[in-house]
Amino acid sequence: MTSLIDVIFLLLLFFMLTSTFSKFSEVELTAAARASAGSSDAPPLFLQLGAEDVRLNGRDVAFDTLPDTLGSEVDPDAAGPRVLLIALRDGVSAQRLTDLLVQLRGVAGLTPTVVGAS
Repeated sequence: MTSLIDVIFLLLLFFMLTSTFSKFSEVELTAAARASAGSSDAPPLFLQLGAEDVRLNGRDVAFDTLPDTLGSEVDPDAAGPRVLLIALRDGVSAQRLTDLLVQLRGVAGLTPTVVGAS
């Protein structure tokens, strides 16, 4: 019985030392059905996310330059945030969508909304 208690104690100690209880990061996501209407007069931007490519308003855009490209499309003096509609194409993984949302986090004045598959 004593050896069983020792093993349980060692396992408890191991799991307590190797696990973390903090959040690494959060990515805010707005579903299309619950998206609020933007107060900006500018038309929404349309982004298609593929497994290998990204298209913004029908133009191919490099994934790494996406924040700069979107930053030029957003007016910082606008009344409200500009809406970015994100359509997912076939083969897009959850990690690819998360990488996109992390990229978009750095663009001020933009409200990303995921609308689903295109």
